[in-house]
Amino acid sequence: MPTLRHFAAVLALLFSCIVIGTAYAGFDDGREALEKGDYAAALIELQPLADQGHAGAQVLLGEMYLTGRGTAPDERQAMEWFRKAAAQGEAIAQENLGVMYLGGRAGLPQDDTKAVEWFRKAADQGYAPAQYNLGNMSLNGRGVAQNDAQAVALYRRAAEQGYPPAEHNLGFSYFNGRGVEQDDRQAVEWYRKAAEQGFAASENNLGVMYQSGRGGLPQDDGQAVQWYRNAADQGVPDAQVNLGNMYRSGRGVPRDDVLAYMLFDLAAASGDKTAADNRVSIAETLSLKQIEKANELAKMWKPGSPLPTHSD
Repeated sequence: MPTLRHFAAVLALLFSCIVIGTAYAGFDDGREALEKGDYAAALIELQPLADQGHAGAQVLLGEMYLTGRGTAPDERQAMEWFRKAAAQGEAIAQENLGVMYLGGRAGLPQDDTKAVEWFRKAADQGYAPAQYNLGNMSLNGRGVAQNDAQAVALYRRAAEQGYPPAEHNLGFSYFNGRGVEQDDRQAVEWYRKAAEQGFAASENNLGVMYQSGRGGLPQDDGQAVQWYRNAADQGVPDAQVNLGNMYRSGRGVPRDDVLAYMLFDLAAASGDKTAADNRVSIAETLSLKQIEKANELAKMWKPGSPLPTHSD
């Protein structure tokens, strides 16, 4: 049976165009230009506002420096603008500073305690990504005491705001009975909420639940294939392995060993050992021409694009 993985999603810098604070003339124009990809115009509007102390402009300017949109990438400059906005209570900036301390970026020392401090400031304002990241710190005992129940409480606060990574982790907590009583139905409910927003790890795990008929779901290979495919299209190795196994066994799809080999090959390229073993095993049943076809399909595919549904 496929295993469930991807519990704690990778922490990422998160930005939003929703900014609390006094609106200065030109801020809306700058934000709109940024959203449209007119970075030069955005910089013209946002730079003077940031210099004048507009916290929202400081956040957006920091994001531009971080990503190199409209200016050369410069993490140190990004950090300075985030720090200015964070000092004014901007939750987004506080969250970003926490992530920078967590990863030791922008010349900052790696410091879990500082990361937790900034995550907490943003989480106390109800900012879902910070609540999620603080939950991860509690789960792993980084910068705070390890506490599964506290992690679940933080995931729940973020999940109830519709934040997919928190919905996923809350589902996984219920699946494993970690910090809460084990409950497959609750796991399915939270996986589905995240999966319906396109969160790949939950799409894969929901596929596992359909394939095994757990959490009150009917056993349904067709539904399992659909959810595996959604996640596999996004490049998730676990989902590519699971979908490959479905093609190899002809469950929920017509059997197609060439496509199974392709999927195992894609996952193996990401370092998945199970995929590498499966690729070796299935290769013994294929002709050289079939393997060449599978390799051709793998080379043509790009993450984020639909995977082929058959090898012919």
